[in-house]
Amino acid sequence: MFEVMLLAAGLSMDAFAVSIGLGAKRADAPLTLALKAGLFFGLFQALMPLIGYLAGVGFLEYIQNVDHWVAFVLLGLIGGKMIYESFSEEIGEDIAKITTKMMLILAIATSIDALAAGFTLTLFELSPFVSVALIGVTTFFFSIAGVYFGDRTGTFLESRAELLGGLILIAIGLKILAQHTGIL
Repeated sequence: MFEVMLLAAGLSMDAFAVSIGLGAKRADAPLTLALKAGLFFGLFQALMPLIGYLAGVGFLEYIQNVDHWVAFVLLGLIGGKMIYESFSEEIGEDIAKITTKMMLILAIATSIDALAAGFTLTLFELSPFVSVALIGVTTFFFSIAGVYFGDRTGTFLESRAELLGGLILIAIGLKILAQHTGIL
């Protein structure tokens, strides 16, 4: 369960970072924007790993002997991408008006990584369906918190959240690899 909670926190960092940016540039009332961000990001962060898991179940019998390597590579790539993006100047995109269409685009963009992470859900002891629910709920609350942090602090924490999320995902990948190869 602990690994799934870490995975949920790691995957939520993308949405958290974007929510900070939304809160810093908000045009809506913080509560309205926070709930909108929480619902959009939480729903998509739960939906994408579910799709990834369902797609991965069909491949499980073919990759069962190397599934730990697949999880390590996927989580390493996702984490590396998040770390790279944390040093990028493009995190704080200028958002003039936060429309429903804009929220949908942001929700999809921040949850694409979660699709790949869904392939790793077969390696955890917790039910994949409970895992995706936990990911969605965690993202919901992280997104709400992100809007409020952004409203109070500006974009100061935005890149740091992205960096932390990347490090968490890489650590989970290393732990899975170490456990399945007998190092741990």
